[in-house]
Amino acid sequence: MSSLLAMRVRLWETPRMLRKKIPESRVSSSLSPNRPVSLKALAAGLGLAPATVSLVINRAPAARSIPARTKDRIFAEAKRLNYRANFVARSLRHQRTYTVGVVVPEIGEGYGALVLSGIEEHLLQEGYFYFVVSHRHRANLKEEYPRILLERAVEGIIAVDTPSEHPLPVPVISVSGHRTVEGVTNIVLDHSRAARLALKHLFDLGHCKIAFIRGQSFSSDTEPRWRAIEEASAELGLPVNPKLTAQLEGDSSSPVLGYEVTKELLDAGEEFTALFAFNDVSAIGAIRAIRETGRKVPEDISVIGFDDIQSAAFQNPSLTTVRQPLRKMGQIAAETLLQRIANPKKIRYAKTINVEPELIIRESTGRLRR
Repeated sequence: MSSLLAMRVRLWETPRMLRKKIPESRVSSSLSPNRPVSLKALAAGLGLAPATVSLVINRAPAARSIPARTKDRIFAEAKRLNYRANFVARSLRHQRTYTVGVVVPEIGEGYGALVLSGIEEHLLQEGYFYFVVSHRHRANLKEEYPRILLERAVEGIIAVDTPSEHPLPVPVISVSGHRTVEGVTNIVLDHSRAARLALKHLFDLGHCKIAFIRGQSFSSDTEPRWRAIEEASAELGLPVNPKLTAQLEGDSSSPVLGYEVTKELLDAGEEFTALFAFNDVSAIGAIRAIRETGRKVPEDISVIGFDDIQSAAFQNPSLTTVRQPLRKMGQIAAETLLQRIANPKKIRYAKTINVEPELIIRESTGRLRR
C-alpha cells in the first residue's frame, strides 16, 4: 500500500513542479519563521505536494522512495520556519500514538546501554517516540512500569533483561527473555554456543583449572548461561569446581563487583589458571584483583569476559570476550515490535528470535605456562 502511495505522489508531483517552474531560491520567500506555518503552506512554499512533505516529516516507510535531495530540502525549510508537525491531529487521524515504552534495569555502560542504542537508532529512523524507564531491579517498579506506560498510550513495549510476567494488551519484545508468555517475542543469545566458544578457547590453550564468575540472581541470563557452561564443560571433560565458582552480588554496574569476588577466589587458595567472567565489567574488575597479588594477565591467569562492551578493546591488556551482538539485538527488538504494531490482527508471530555469539580473541588470554 505504501509503495502505491509513493508512486502516486511521484507521478503527481513532477508535472506540478514542471507546470509551476518555481526556482528553489524563490519558492519559500513568502513564508516567515516568525509565524506558525501549516503543512499545506510549507508544501506550497517548497513547490511540493502536501502528501510528499507529510511522508518525509513523519518519516513514513513510503518516504524511502523520495530522493534524498528532496528530503534535505524539506527538513531544512521545516527547520528554518520552526515547523512542528501536529502530533495530536496525526494521532486522531490514524488512531495511533507512534510511541513505545522501553523498560531497562539501569542506564549505564555495558549491556543495557548497547541494547538501548540499537533500539533508539531504529525508532528514530521510523519516526517513533519512546519512553525509557529504569527499575533498578525493584520488584514493585517492574510490576508497575508496564501499567504506567500503557496509561500513556504506548503501542508496544520492549523489556530489556526484564522478565515479562503477564500478558499485556500490546505487543511485547523481551531482550534476553527466557519465559514463554502470551504476546511476547523473546530475543535470546545462543548461550550453548557461547559457552562452548569460550571454554574450547581456554581448553585449547591448555587450561583445565578454570574459575567462574556467575551473574547476579536477578539477571535473566544467569541461569541459562550457567547451564550452558556446565554442559560445555562436561563435553570437554573440564571439571567445574564449586570452590572456584563465585557469584556477583549487588546491582552496581561497576567493575568493583568482579574485583571483590575475584579477591575472594584468590584468597581461598584454590589454584586456577583461567577465569571466565559473567560479563566484561566483572572481568575488568577481576584483572585488577589478579594484578594486585603480583600475578600477570595472561601470563599467570587468563581472563575472558562476555558481551564485548565498547571499552573491552581498550583495556590493558585488551579483553578477550564472547561478543553478544547487543546493538543488533536492540535493532531487531525495535524492528520486530514495529512490525507487530503494524499488523495487530496477525495472530501468528515469532515467539523466539535467536542471535549468534562470536569469540573475540585479544590479549587477556594466553597459552598455559608449564
